Amino acid sequence: MGPTRHDLLTIGQLSARSGLATSALRYYERMGLIHAERTAGNQRRYARATLRRVAFVRAAQRVGLSLEEARTALDRLPEDRAPSTAEWGEVAATWHERIDRQIEELQLLKRKLTGCIGCGCLSLSRCALYNAGDRAAEAGPGARYLLGDRPGEGA
Repeated sequence: MGPTRHDLLTIGQLSARSGLATSALRYYERMGLIHAERTAGNQRRYARATLRRVAFVRAAQRVGLSLEEARTALDRLPEDRAPSTAEWGEVAATWHERIDRQIEELQLLKRKLTGCIGCGCLSLSRCALYNAGDRAAEAGPGARYLLGDRPGEGA
């Protein structure tokens, strides 16, 4: 049995309750993160459980996960009810490794930036911030030197 009319939220109500703009909610829906039913007048109606899904996506983003990673996790959880302890445990376990990697990257970035602040570096060839001629592009996307590559190392 699906949600009753009383259990459904308009997009405006979902926006007010979740703190997200209606445009963001529509984007989440296009991404498959949340789902709406449609009224006879083609208006969106969301189950109250959608609030939990939106909170889950926002929490994922806060710890650095992408919307795609959040969607993959949500695909493993029930849409119409709170997940069981076992269901949540399976999803959380997949996040542990990803979050640990994120923490390691942030700690490395912190160490490198701390060493760079006012370092008076006399060797621009070893500096983690200096990237003359965009040489770091050879090693791939992102802040290559700050993430561990050394200047002068190519792909």
